[in-house]
Amino acid sequence: MIPGSRSARIQALVAEQAALRGARVGVLDVCTAAVAALPVGGAGMSAMSRDRASHPLCSTDSVSRHLEELQLTLGEGPCVDAHVLGSTVLCPDLLAGELQRHWTVFADAALEAGARAVFAFPLRIGAVSPGVLDLYSSSSVELDAEEVADAMTFADAATLILLDARISETGVPFDTHAAGTDRPGTAPFDDLGGYRAEIDQATGILMVQLGVGFEEAFIRLRAHAYARGTRISVVAADVVAHRLRLPPDTAPSDIRPPEARPPDEEP
Repeated sequence: MIPGSRSARIQALVAEQAALRGARVGVLDVCTAAVAALPVGGAGMSAMSRDRASHPLCSTDSVSRHLEELQLTLGEGPCVDAHVLGSTVLCPDLLAGELQRHWTVFADAALEAGARAVFAFPLRIGAVSPGVLDLYSSSSVELDAEEVADAMTFADAATLILLDARISETGVPFDTHAAGTDRPGTAPFDDLGGYRAEIDQATGILMVQLGVGFEEAFIRLRAHAYARGTRISVVAADVVAHRLRLPPDTAPSDIRPPEARPPDEEP
């Protein structure tokens, strides 16, 4: 690494956030450092995959947490597009007509949640793409070329952490623990990946119950969450606890949007 390079500067900012937490570097530190360095109000990160259920990894506040969950529940938004296209998605104003037409549900729901601008940066090294870094602002804002380059470097740093540091599902290394506890030393919003196993388990249960493949089972799970106006993690918990059983003849196309948006409250 060249001293004084952009990568060195970004890694120093991330390391500073980890030092404030008194822990080794994790993806949460990438998010908090990005918020401190860029004209945005919050950041979140989701693990994305083509062959298993996607899930949130970490988030800096309640709005970004809701945005991560919202996109995975709806199956649309900048995070989804960035992962599918493998390129940066910049949306300086969600009130723009073309975005309203492109994300027919997410745009309004994100505005209602408190986001006006959203930006998504895929985590990618070669053909490997383990997730997406999302940024949001409560007001309309455009990132200039330097800020976009910084954000992409933050995404690169997160990719290296995910692939090389073998972080836990909570966004910090497996051997990082708070003093006197068995839990990782994490901030209030960096435990969003904790229910990944439950979403995967619920998807597997639906595969058996409905006699469908993984992708179809996850679509059914997501569609039911949307129809109920709740989070996908809540529906997954109900499936795993056998409180919910989806009828085999209910196709995703039969699901109609609810009148109300998913609530901002915690499940």
